[in-house]
Amino acid sequence: MNRREFLRFSAGAAAVASRGRAAEAHPLSLAGEIGITTGSFMRHLSPERAPGKLRLLDLPRIMRDELGMKVIDLMTATLVSLEPAYLDRLRSAAADAGCVLTNLKINFAQADLGANDPATRARAVVEVKGAFDAAARLGARWVRPLPGTKRADLPAIAASYRELADYGAARGLTVLVENIGWMKEDADGVPDLIRASDPRIRAQPDTGNWADATRYTGLAQAFPLAASCDFKAFELGPAGSHAAYDLRRCFQIGWDAGFRGPWAIEHFHADLAQLLRQMGTIRDLLLRWTREQAAR
Repeated sequence: MNRREFLRFSAGAAAVASRGRAAEAHPLSLAGEIGITTGSFMRHLSPERAPGKLRLLDLPRIMRDELGMKVIDLMTATLVSLEPAYLDRLRSAAADAGCVLTNLKINFAQADLGANDPATRARAVVEVKGAFDAAARLGARWVRPLPGTKRADLPAIAASYRELADYGAARGLTVLVENIGWMKEDADGVPDLIRASDPRIRAQPDTGNWADATRYTGLAQAFPLAASCDFKAFELGPAGSHAAYDLRRCFQIGWDAGFRGPWAIEHFHADLAQLLRQMGTIRDLLLRWTREQAAR
């Protein structure tokens, strides 16, 4: 779906709230849970059933049957539509498979929440709010906007995030900050934005979205504030080895900071079957490391 669809959907968002589905409590603890991000399947997704392809509507069942996992972290680009009927079908498919739609990553690159121009910033906030309404209809508990590719003036972007935190709270949603865009180079970017914005905002550290020089320091700064984690792994070697950076060290930083999950696996492979197998490998690593830490 494109940005125009999101804007069209937001015009009818009040109807969602009026039916009482938007603001729901999320009592289910996700500590110890391992799941996936739908961005992992971008090249494999199809709106309709097709040979070698995957419908997002079928992903919850596959996660249950093939991976034994239930946490699904969504991305706007992977949704077929924001029409209420489709969102309801996806929510029902997840519930039927025992899965939980936890988060909606809102990847609106043109929505500049940190723009110096107040009018530009206000338009960006309105656009992002439309996606918040979709997340509420899906039953998500978190939403992650983009902080932008260019370093923003902190007071300006913090004002946008405060407004979004209020809007989200009224719909049962918590805003997350991910180390993406300009934050990749700034180990303090995530906590700085949260502290400047609103204490209700939480972090979603991504193990892969760092410059090498900031990765481990940045994770140590973000994990104490984390509600979720994108456990990103690139090419795997034998027995789940990972040359790009130390996956075990990333896990350990989170664990030592008190983070217990959910760990949302983000991984990529050109072959869908191999992608699922390797996700299973990463899942098993996380489970083993968790058992080792719990036994200490």
